[in-house]
Amino acid sequence: MNRLQSCACIAAILLLGACASTTPSGSRMFSQPRSSDHRGQDDLLTAGLGLPGLRAMTPPGFADAARPTPQELRRRALWANWRGIADLAPGGGYGELYGSVASVPGREFSAFATVPGARQPHRVLLQLPDDFDIKKRCVVVAASSGSRGIYGAIAVAGAWGLPRGCAVAYTDKGAGTDYFDLDAGQGIDAAGQVAGADAELAFKPAAGGSGVAYKHAHSQDNPEADWGRHVRQAAEFALATLNEQLPQQARFTFANTRVIAVGISNGGGAVLRAAELEGDWLDAVVAGEPNVLAQGHGARDLYDYSTEAALLMPCALPALGLPAAPGADARCAALAAQGMLSGADLKAQQQDALAKLHASGWTDPALRAGSISVGFDLWRAVGVGYASAYGRYAPDAHPCGYRYSALGVDLSPRAATDVERASWWADASGIPPGAGVGIVDPNPAADLGLKGLQCLRRLWTGDSADAQRVRGGIAETRAGLPRAGLPVIVLHGTDDGLVPQAFSSAPYVAMAQAAGRDVRYWQVRNAQHFDAFLGFPQYGAVYLPLLPYVYEALDRVDAHLDGKGALPVDAVIATVPRAGKPLATDNLAMPR
Repeated sequence: MNRLQSCACIAAILLLGACASTTPSGSRMFSQPRSSDHRGQDDLLTAGLGLPGLRAMTPPGFADAARPTPQELRRRALWANWRGIADLAPGGGYGELYGSVASVPGREFSAFATVPGARQPHRVLLQLPDDFDIKKRCVVVAASSGSRGIYGAIAVAGAWGLPRGCAVAYTDKGAGTDYFDLDAGQGIDAAGQVAGADAELAFKPAAGGSGVAYKHAHSQDNPEADWGRHVRQAAEFALATLNEQLPQQARFTFANTRVIAVGISNGGGAVLRAAELEGDWLDAVVAGEPNVLAQGHGARDLYDYSTEAALLMPCALPALGLPAAPGADARCAALAAQGMLSGADLKAQQQDALAKLHASGWTDPALRAGSISVGFDLWRAVGVGYASAYGRYAPDAHPCGYRYSALGVDLSPRAATDVERASWWADASGIPPGAGVGIVDPNPAADLGLKGLQCLRRLWTGDSADAQRVRGGIAETRAGLPRAGLPVIVLHGTDDGLVPQAFSSAPYVAMAQAAGRDVRYWQVRNAQHFDAFLGFPQYGAVYLPLLPYVYEALDRVDAHLDGKGALPVDAVIATVPRAGKPLATDNLAMPR
């Protein structure tokens, strides 16, 4: 055991009574600790890239493409995760009108953490700036959005917390980019590098199958059910590390350290689940566009509406005046032939698809923005991956026969190369397709892929053993009420087409407010789910970014905790689209 591990464990034992104890599976709560310094040309926030480097169209390179160093992997992961979350394009306002890419020197500390009962660990990481505000003693804890890796919330939490002298703690919440090559028997170690199955890996799946496995889908832990506990463990890791690194200071405890949790999308859902946990360990929560399943009218699970959208949305969009996706007309005809759509001609079938989506709660703004997910095949990706996650299936046991692999030019499965494996940890978004890994459909050409999509849908609507298994996993993810007295700000774009507010945040807020919880709700007009796509002129002209409102909400709760301001009231924010012009303050119409 090295010095960092030993000291961190001692600190954790004194503070938490946890590090030396074991989970029911026999593993340590924290293991494989690492630390690194980041100063000069390699800072905490952008690895020295700054805004020009983050805007570069090509990623930072590797000296040896098959064997990148941990430093090279980190820089590239930061580049990828910034670009995957924020609108960094000129005219978008980032770093000028809102947000920060300031150079922040400091140190990073990371480890694997394991929630009780889990087979696989999640990553936790603490960024400790050199100008950490000892008097304020602030920790921002964040969960990655989507299925992203450990830097998946850098643009959300790091960009706000680090320049203000807060330490920032992260968790990949049991998802992340720790892919495993089933054919080569290789996975990803604590440094992000490829290593054999006999090494200490971030994810080592059950034996069986070929191709590629990834942790969110194939951990067999249903990590979404534990997202709140993942967030709390990241906060516990932060306090333990602060105590080890700053021994001259009064001990850091939840009683004397400000802890604010923040996340967007799946990360937003994770911090809302953390808000349920007992104890006064959290001081405030900010959740943007949260994927959260609440009790109440209108609440729908992501798996439910994504499998519905995968089948019907390509056919429905032309009825809204949007261009048809490739193959959509043929799919309409096939669905009509199977009795899933009615109508004597294509136009009537498109109208019927739209009517069915309206009847299940979709709004026209959400459908228009949902065309982004159609174009990127995201609905199928969610259905395939989340079916495995909720049902706790091994990589070779998907109930609809899907699997993942590197693909040839003819889209047939092939072995991954050393170069491809080497970049997975830095380049992947955590859910294929992407980073050289694709979805292998068992019936790709037979009926335009509809057989697989219908199988995914039946896991929600049917009564088979597999359907009951998947729905049982979904039931484990249902959110409860936040702790009484805990300030919570939820914000959501009214045009969100991936996680529509009508299915997620609106029912959650209604449930919480009806129970007397301190939850405030900002609804942002003309905002959809993906700030990163606003660099495309056709999206930037119509939609506004959500990140400015996340940062503003953090400012408001921070001032409130300082006794310098009131929490915001509920608001529907009437933004003004840019219409091709640079973003200005008037466009955002920030509540005052």
